[in-house]
Amino acid sequence: MEGPGNLEDLMRAAKRGDSVAYRQLLQAITPVLRTVVRARGTALGRETCEDVLQEVLLAIHAKRHTWQEDAPLRPWLYAIARHKVVDAFRARGRHFDLSIDDLAEVLPAADGPDPTEGRDMEKVLSRLEPRAAEIVRAFGLNGETTAETAARLDMSEGAVRVALHRALKTIARLRERMIE
Repeated sequence: MEGPGNLEDLMRAAKRGDSVAYRQLLQAITPVLRTVVRARGTALGRETCEDVLQEVLLAIHAKRHTWQEDAPLRPWLYAIARHKVVDAFRARGRHFDLSIDDLAEVLPAADGPDPTEGRDMEKVLSRLEPRAAEIVRAFGLNGETTAETAARLDMSEGAVRVALHRALKTIARLRERMIE
């Protein structure tokens, strides 16, 4: 950024309506704010960091009246950038996008079924009542038909369908809680 008092002078002039000073201010602060956003938001990715930078610049524009003219400008700018990066992480939530294509050659999977698949399903099924878990296993894991499951469990086919439907709704709710 420009010399110590220069940015503050540009901001003061911009607040008074000097569009040339405002343009110069934005040209001076944008590269530095881009660096700040990228440094704090590395995990967000380059495109998202550019989006965050635009949010920072919009916030500076919208909130420039809150900057106190006798205060240094840089801490005010950095605080806005920091908050916008945090907002971007919050908006993303706990989701993290990582392309496994880059890792496919480095970490090849062993041939055969996925060893974690059954464990995850058993964890979910263990939270169901035993009969509901058995019905889900019958359809999802064993490939049984409604008639086969009904005969084996001494239930009507309609009761099996209703129990399966309820069990699947419960599983969906459990998965939502696990994701949160």
